Amino acid sequence: AVLKLFGLLLTSFAAWYLGYFIAASVPPNAISITVLQEIGKKPVLKAPAPKRQKCDHWSPCPPGNFAYRILSGGGKQRKAKICFEDEQNRNVMCVPGITSSVTDSTDHSREMMNFIRNAPEGTLFLMATHDDGSTRLKIDARKLVEELGSKEIKNIKFRSSWVFIAAKGFKLPDNIQKEKINHFDQNKNRYKGWPAEIQIEGCIPRNLI
Repeated sequence: AVLKLFGLLLTSFAAWYLGYFIAASVPPNAISITVLQEIGKKPVLKAPAPKRQKCDHWSPCPPGNFAYRILSGGGKQRKAKICFEDEQNRNVMCVPGITSSVTDSTDHSREMMNFIRNAPEGTLFLMATHDDGSTRLKIDARKLVEELGSKEIKNIKFRSSWVFIAAKGFKLPDNIQKEKINHFDQNKNRYKGWPAEIQIEGCIPRNLI
């Protein structure tokens, strides 16, 4: 019993001495109450802000591709927008050799036809409507756009939302959406007297142009 009591006292003294030694070795205020409270808490991981992609794509185009996005107009305040490699244009965009971009107005069908016909081989066209393309595009202009591959240009009605991408002198990949249309419907219009805007986007291999 005496040995057990002696061992207990010796252990207690050793623990007290070790605690005193550690306390004397740590600088004052080295460990605050705030630090002690943080011990045991799970770390909070903050995800980095997403990097903006070209033409506001959700994910970047693969290397060796051009990014594009075509958005039709919707309502008086929502104008049509065309983006190619972050270059913004409106109405019609022509990209000859990707060295320059030219915009033209669809208000005059003859000017639009000349614009398309004079574009060189290897040109990419990106088109969108705002307000009413049904009365402003003449029959000859529609036929010319149809020759570029449009299946919906002949179906455009009053204030139809329409977007289209086409190529002159080369074939676009089969896996991209090339055209989309949304018609005026008094019971389904998103805006008063206007259908909802529509868009298509994708990536074009650079070696095609």
